[in-house]
Amino acid sequence: MHDVNLFGEIRVTEESIVNVASVPQRSPFRYPGGKTWLIPCIRQWLRSFKKKPELFIEPFVGGGIVGLTVAFEQLVQHVHMVELDESVAAVWETILGGEAEWLGNRILSYQLDRKQVEIDLKQEPSDLREKAFLTLVRNRVCRGGILASGAGFVEYGEKGKGVHSRWYPATLRRRILDIASVRDRMTFKPGDAFECIESFKERKDAVFFIDPPYTASKKSAGNRLYNHSQIDHKTLFKLVTECKGDILLTYDNAEEVKTLAKQVGLHTKTVAMKNTHHVEMAELLIGRNFDWLT
Repeated sequence: MHDVNLFGEIRVTEESIVNVASVPQRSPFRYPGGKTWLIPCIRQWLRSFKKKPELFIEPFVGGGIVGLTVAFEQLVQHVHMVELDESVAAVWETILGGEAEWLGNRILSYQLDRKQVEIDLKQEPSDLREKAFLTLVRNRVCRGGILASGAGFVEYGEKGKGVHSRWYPATLRRRILDIASVRDRMTFKPGDAFECIESFKERKDAVFFIDPPYTASKKSAGNRLYNHSQIDHKTLFKLVTECKGDILLTYDNAEEVKTLAKQVGLHTKTVAMKNTHHVEMAELLIGRNFDWLT
């Protein structure tokens, strides 16, 4: 249960707080800022339309849990994902470009060892699919799944397993092949989020889910979590108001962000969630209205 106060905050009872462990894990990534907690809200939002949207645009795809869920559950006709980070993009290009089986088998056959990982991650990838493989290795052995330069390896990890703590090759292979099985519902393009939004903003049958790196707040950790963390948030907010289709953004729950939203006529709601460490946190949703949120 929950109620909404005059300041647009959702007061959430213990029973209604989203626990990320309760949502199907579909992404091959461990991703800082992942949106597993948001999935129930995404379902409500997309099911609120009288007609199923034709296109779901995710211009900052990252780990892709939202776009993947939308595709698997067929909440829209087609999902269009964009990512600027070359390493992350290589994974999506490989999986959705016909090389998912190779990537899955490469992961399954890899004999992960701390010394070997250190050697392999210093090597220049020979091609796109090898880059995808090394990106997933780095994602799994670095603390918190951080891919930004300078991220350190997991030292102790789960039960003292170190770099092996989050290395589940059979599970990773299955997720990769599962994604490939629905690739006809998805399109991925490496590129700039602003250009993506600009190119689709006139489409009334499209919906936009926008989850940029959290760098609008002075307290944001985005600068150390992502390779491409510098975002012109004022320009982004103005651009999304030009979209003919509906929009939903997620941001830091920060006063700076709420002020930006208010300046362009958008509404905000705070939603409670629990992270993977079962710590309760508040995240900010931004949109034109929240009549659909129950």
